[in-house]
Amino acid sequence: MLLRKLCLSLTLIIAGVALSASAAEYKREIYVNQDGSGDYPTITQALEGIRAYMDYKVTVHIANGVYHEKVIIPSWLTNVEFVGESVDSTIITNAHHANINNMGTFRTYTVRIDGSDITFRNLTIENNAPKLGQAVALHTEGDCLKFINCRLLGNQDTLFIAGRNTRLFFEDCYIEGTTDFIFGPATAYFANCQIHSKSNSYITAASTPKDVEVGYVFDNCRLTADPGVTKVYLGRPWRPYASTVFIDCEMGSHITPAGWDNWRDPANEQTARYGEYGSKGPGANGQRVKWAKTLSADQAAALRDLHKLFSYTSTWSPR
Repeated sequence: MLLRKLCLSLTLIIAGVALSASAAEYKREIYVNQDGSGDYPTITQALEGIRAYMDYKVTVHIANGVYHEKVIIPSWLTNVEFVGESVDSTIITNAHHANINNMGTFRTYTVRIDGSDITFRNLTIENNAPKLGQAVALHTEGDCLKFINCRLLGNQDTLFIAGRNTRLFFEDCYIEGTTDFIFGPATAYFANCQIHSKSNSYITAASTPKDVEVGYVFDNCRLTADPGVTKVYLGRPWRPYASTVFIDCEMGSHITPAGWDNWRDPANEQTARYGEYGSKGPGANGQRVKWAKTLSADQAAALRDLHKLFSYTSTWSPR
């Protein structure tokens, strides 16, 4: 009996030491550098160094470089901030498009975020596939996601913001694309961003659920375009209750006077929730479609209240 107790005690001591050693392996500051000077040479490998469901914040510092990766941030990772050394030189890239082996739109992502409470800062996410079909750069499924001073580069379907009742915040970002390059059902706020069209087509294709009050809000953004681009719509409804508004945005001459399109279905005109307030620039001129709304000052102010806007599932304010 005594021997058995001694063996049990020794086992518990060894297990405790092992657990302590395992916990010590997890860092709150992780460094990624392709030259081998960091903790990991790739972003994907760095994810293995983050503890699942932790209650503390982890910062992943990513050195300048072109990271040819397909990054999936799993749902069990939360409270993580990915910080690039510089927005123009820290680049995550891939080149998948929908027509590669029947891949389809939703597998083409360069970065997919399933985790929540994740921040990306000072880096570029790119899908540099040729114009041969849909090619997503960033695909989000998680909640409470922030993107600060980031570049999202691509062509068709650059940014897929999925996840019903998920909340996203973009500030000081550059987002480019050709067709429907901001799409999906999430609630997303874009503050002081540059939205750049590379062809005559559509900027947004929201699929906001009927019972979700707010879809996309563009606040004080600049809408620009490549030379020769002359006819771009603010949005078309991927699903009937698409919700998209532009507040105090500078619109280039490439924005068509009608502003919005019904996606070849007049029935969408009865349900889509489109509007503007304080639009300026040459693209703000002209007669918008009758079924789009002009917001009041009070309505615009209410949408700028981020605490209220993002509080419908739980308290979260990105600022």
